[in-house]
Amino acid sequence: MSQSGYKVSDLVKAAGVSRQAYYKWLTHEPTVHDIQDQEILKLVKQLEAQHKHCVGYDKMTRLIKQERLSYTVNKKRVMRIMKKHSIKADYRQPKRKRVQEQETYEAQNTLNRQFEQAAANQVWVTDTTEIAYNIRKYKARLHVVLDLYGQYPLSWIITPTETSTGAIKAFQMAKQEAGGLAPLIHTDRGAAYTSKAFNHYLAS
Repeated sequence: MSQSGYKVSDLVKAAGVSRQAYYKWLTHEPTVHDIQDQEILKLVKQLEAQHKHCVGYDKMTRLIKQERLSYTVNKKRVMRIMKKHSIKADYRQPKRKRVQEQETYEAQNTLNRQFEQAAANQVWVTDTTEIAYNIRKYKARLHVVLDLYGQYPLSWIITPTETSTGAIKAFQMAKQEAGGLAPLIHTDRGAAYTSKAFNHYLAS
C-alpha cells in the first residue's frame, strides 16, 4: 500500500468497505468451493478459446460435464462464474454477400417495354417511391401495383420505409382485387423486389 502512495484507510473508504473486512479478505484462505470455481474458470477460458468465443451457458455446462470432474457442475454455477468474469458468447453473424443474394433474384427484362396490353390482368407493374410531407420534415414510401391494361392502380399502400413486407402487402391487396396474380409481373431491381421474401411470395 505504501508503495502505491495510498493509505489503507483511504483505499477502504473509497471501496466502501471496513478495515476489518479488508484484513479478513487479505488473510482469507480459499475454500474447497473457491478452488473448484477457479478450476471451472480455467476450463471455461480454455473452452472459449477452442470454440472461438461462441459458447453459451448451456453448451458450456455440457462441455464442462464431459471433463468428468470429481464434483457436480450445473448451469447455475457456470452462469455465475462466467458473469462474474464478464465472459459471454460472441454471436456475431457471418457477413452476408447481399449483392450476390440480390442477383439470385434478378430476372431478365421479359416485358421489354411492351406497355400496350390487350387484356386485363396479363401484366402488372409495380414500383415504390419516396413521398415527403409536413414541409418535407417526414418521409414515407408509397407502393403501387398497376395493371398495364388501362394503366390503372389495382392497389397501393404507404409504409414508413421501403421493405419487402410492404411490397408483399401491396400484391396481396391487388390479388384480392383481381382474384389472382397476373402471369407476368414487372418490377425494377430495388431492394424490396430482389429480396428473398418477396420472391418466395411470388413463387408460392
